[in-house]
Amino acid sequence: MIKAVIIDDEPELREVNRRLLKDNFPEIEVVGEAGSVNDAVELISKTNPKIVLLDIEIEGGTGFNVLQKIDNKDFKTIFITAFNQFAIKAIKFSALDYILKPVNEFEFCAAIKNAIEVISNNEVQMNHLLKQVEKEERPQKLVLRTSEAMFLVNISDVMYCKSDNSYTTFYILDQKEILVSKGIKEYSDMLEEYHFFRPHQSFLVNLDYISRIDKSDGGFIIMKNGKEIPISSRRKPAMMQLLDKF
Repeated sequence: MIKAVIIDDEPELREVNRRLLKDNFPEIEVVGEAGSVNDAVELISKTNPKIVLLDIEIEGGTGFNVLQKIDNKDFKTIFITAFNQFAIKAIKFSALDYILKPVNEFEFCAAIKNAIEVISNNEVQMNHLLKQVEKEERPQKLVLRTSEAMFLVNISDVMYCKSDNSYTTFYILDQKEILVSKGIKEYSDMLEEYHFFRPHQSFLVNLDYISRIDKSDGGFIIMKNGKEIPISSRRKPAMMQLLDKF
């Protein structure tokens, strides 16, 4: 059995999470619940769970406060939250799972399945996330998780991304390509404040790596590595306006 705990200061929501686990995951045993920072720390330390369902806003502080007080983070954390946009962005950058309230059963089950698959080797991601939240600054690194490994890359080293339906390939400076099983839309939302622009539905480019704009055949971006990236007619005006600000 895989041990799990539920941390939320709303009893009715704890019950929803418990029911979803019982109905969909018979291999998971809920070994306890808590509604405050202190009770959560005590519960996790006492039960040593492998999965922690953790609300961000709880009595006595936040879910991050709970994690900061625990030395042994040998568990998979799934955040559940109704707000806190900074926290959500930090979680996305660290490639950790999160569920928005009200809880959707499909999203809940998908997050739990992922947690079961990667139940170990979670501490590197967690420490990366906690550093970002503690400093309350823009993340400078991005965690890219593949089926074989987890890559921690500098955002400034990402030259461009290419979409293939629900997959995205990252082209990293002086590194091999990294293929992740997330759509490019999510990364576009995350990286827009880092000089990234989406000139075409299939591409996301780091403006710092643009060499020139070729205006023939509708328009192409020529990257510093020689890669040609198309510019859609709909996005061309915004692209040119953005480049004028550099």
